[in-house]
Amino acid sequence: MRRAYASIVVLLLLIASAADAQRGRQVTATIRGRVDVRVGGPPEPRPDVAALGMHPLPDRGDRRRSVVYLETAPRGAFDPNEEPRARMLQRNENFVPHVLPIVVGTVVDFPNDDSTYHNVFSLSKAKTFNLGRYAAGRSKAVIFDQPGIVRVFCDIHSHMNAFIIVFAHRYFALTDEDGRYRLTSVPPGSYTLTMWNETIKGDAPRRAVTIGAEGGDVDADFTVR
Repeated sequence: MRRAYASIVVLLLLIASAADAQRGRQVTATIRGRVDVRVGGPPEPRPDVAALGMHPLPDRGDRRRSVVYLETAPRGAFDPNEEPRARMLQRNENFVPHVLPIVVGTVVDFPNDDSTYHNVFSLSKAKTFNLGRYAAGRSKAVIFDQPGIVRVFCDIHSHMNAFIIVFAHRYFALTDEDGRYRLTSVPPGSYTLTMWNETIKGDAPRRAVTIGAEGGDVDADFTVR
């Protein structure tokens, strides 16, 4: 009799534990899609590479990269995590990558992978800095402590420029070479999905997306003309 009673107690404990685990399981979803950037008008003016002895700029494909993100982050998106770190190389007289999305608090290293001197600086409101001139093989770092768009330049090579997009949450994604993106681990709720691309003039396009209580993938495409 006691053995049967003990078995019932164990079974009830297992059922309760499974129920707690189910309640604790966080349902999330993936927002995915493609950004189609169609740039019209005359081609972008470029320096005379041969005359100036400079390397060519990256092709238009790199400059069509976009950042897709949630306009307002869900609760829990601001939980502290380990200090993130990223890199923006100076290579072939270009910044690589041309677009770098990061979260607030990220330390970005700027290694000089060229055979010439560089000077990385920005006059942006979100972050103003000047690393001075430094030679090949050296690297300097900057911590980005507030959200915003930071335009990066080199005062030695006027054709060098890049963008660092600093977010106050982690719900953002950089498009790949085909313009595709994936925002993962998004909890249920209604959100405004928007995007950034350097070719956009004026307001950025927005999409309303809703993730149900069961989660699942949500598709959302953008076209930029």
